Amino acid sequence: MKEFFKMFFASLFAMVVASFVVFGLIIAAIVGISKSVTEKDENLNKGNVLVINLSKKLHELGQSNSLAVLSNGSAYEAGIYDAMKAIEHAKSDKNIKGILLKLAPSPNGWATMQQLRMSLQDFKTSKKFIYAYGEDITQGAYYAASAADSIYLNPAGRLDFKGFATVLAFFKGSLEKLEIEPQIFYAGKFKSATEPFRADKISEPNRLQIQAFQKGMWTEFLEGVAEYTHADKETINNWAMNGDIQFPTDALKNKMVAGLVYWDEVEQRIRTKTGLKESQEIKYVSLSDYADEATTEGKGSSQRIAVLVADGEIVDGEQMGNNQIASKTFCEEIRKVRNNDKIKAVVLRVNSPGGSALASEVILRELQLLKQKKHLVVSMGDYAASGGYYISSLADSIFALPNTITGSIGVFGMMFNADKMLKNKLGVTFDEVKNAPYADLPTTSRPLTAKEAQMMQTSVDTIYEQFKRHVASGRRLSLADVDSIAQGRVWTGTDALHNGLVDQLGGIDRAIACAASLAKISDYKVVTYPATEDKLNALMRRLGANSGASEAVKSAIKTEFAQEYTWYEQIQSLRKMNGKALMAMPFALSVQ
Repeated sequence: MKEFFKMFFASLFAMVVASFVVFGLIIAAIVGISKSVTEKDENLNKGNVLVINLSKKLHELGQSNSLAVLSNGSAYEAGIYDAMKAIEHAKSDKNIKGILLKLAPSPNGWATMQQLRMSLQDFKTSKKFIYAYGEDITQGAYYAASAADSIYLNPAGRLDFKGFATVLAFFKGSLEKLEIEPQIFYAGKFKSATEPFRADKISEPNRLQIQAFQKGMWTEFLEGVAEYTHADKETINNWAMNGDIQFPTDALKNKMVAGLVYWDEVEQRIRTKTGLKESQEIKYVSLSDYADEATTEGKGSSQRIAVLVADGEIVDGEQMGNNQIASKTFCEEIRKVRNNDKIKAVVLRVNSPGGSALASEVILRELQLLKQKKHLVVSMGDYAASGGYYISSLADSIFALPNTITGSIGVFGMMFNADKMLKNKLGVTFDEVKNAPYADLPTTSRPLTAKEAQMMQTSVDTIYEQFKRHVASGRRLSLADVDSIAQGRVWTGTDALHNGLVDQLGGIDRAIACAASLAKISDYKVVTYPATEDKLNALMRRLGANSGASEAVKSAIKTEFAQEYTWYEQIQSLRKMNGKALMAMPFALSVQ
């Protein structure tokens, strides 16, 4: 009994302390929100140089942060659409004299960088300045900065200019050493998502598609560099082929930068541009702080265009984490949009490499029901491939950026037989009693029989045929035409336009304009779904689910071991693959 009371009062004390902490956070958040509301206009009016830091991730949806007051951070973290509207608003804002791009290794994808670059190009029509400065300028950051008037590099800095590389990891040898047998089924000769488990190098079809999309993205990159340097694309390409850009002086000699200067010298140039004296302080305003005021169009209108954001891996059931498109949770959002009479048209913003075939079909059905009541336009982000293309396929119109990766119309399934590993390395054996031949499927304790393997392949082939039928119907193509561009192959947005998988090249702004045109409305407000979740609410939800500590540890590990954590996530994904049909892109596909 003594131990019981000891544990009881210890637990009670912990709960009281936790309650005070949470209560303190809530009070601080309320104070912070009140303060931010009263000071918002004042702070924005003080800023005269809009700062865009490329080291920060531009998610599809912005995120509010009531806890920002505790760290003196931004009360709102801008998403890509927020960024576009902020830059557009800055064109006519008399307080904003110009834009400063802070260049650094960026977590943003190539299509996101392209969308940002297009907004910067539009901003230049205002005749206001755009300066860019960096100490370590990667190719992606340089691509966005190529829209600037002047790019400055630290004299001891680095400008990365070496071409594109896609590096894939292969696990076949590791599985053999562990005596784990992958049992793989796929439809489409380019469907390379299973290659890391069945091969030890890139297959020729996969090499062909990687070379093709690298070529398309490199062409876009060269055009950006040519626009800034005024050199021809062949000359610029030779700089990469010959390794000519090794030192800051090489970048200056070839006019890739306007000067090798330090930060204080950049600030002096900004003072000159803004008419400030050397003793006067430059008033910077961050993109996130500025963005909330910028999205004000159509506030008096009762008509709405909904931007429905599908961002992340497609999974079954309820959403359990960030960067997921969970079928149950996402379908609830679709129904909200469908049943809102103020919403006249919908833009489905897809940034997804795919995932579960079942979840993709469930989501597509809800989108079909939505389309019966409202026009549906798709805007593709960095990726809209495999399951991401599946849920896009029946839209009235599809927009992609030239650097978007799309297509990957194919299906695969995998099961892993671990009986040899468990027996030979751990001494674990299995036995079973079942009343039907297939009652134990899916299983990791034995290899599949020939009949079971055929059943798996038939399931994959059936879903693949269904995928192609949806594409043929939505894109008004014959099944033969779809098959010729399917086979699991990925395409750039430019190539997808040529083969009929998308209708037009353009960003989310063009997709919204198209949706408004289809709905025949000119005065409207843009609203986003799902609703932006405040970080305080997210914290409270995690505390309620008793997973806050786990999430904190995961976040810390991910920050500290970014590259290694990527491999960890890939290995963890094996658990999701066992026995399921998947529509997913090639494993860890990236261009750097």
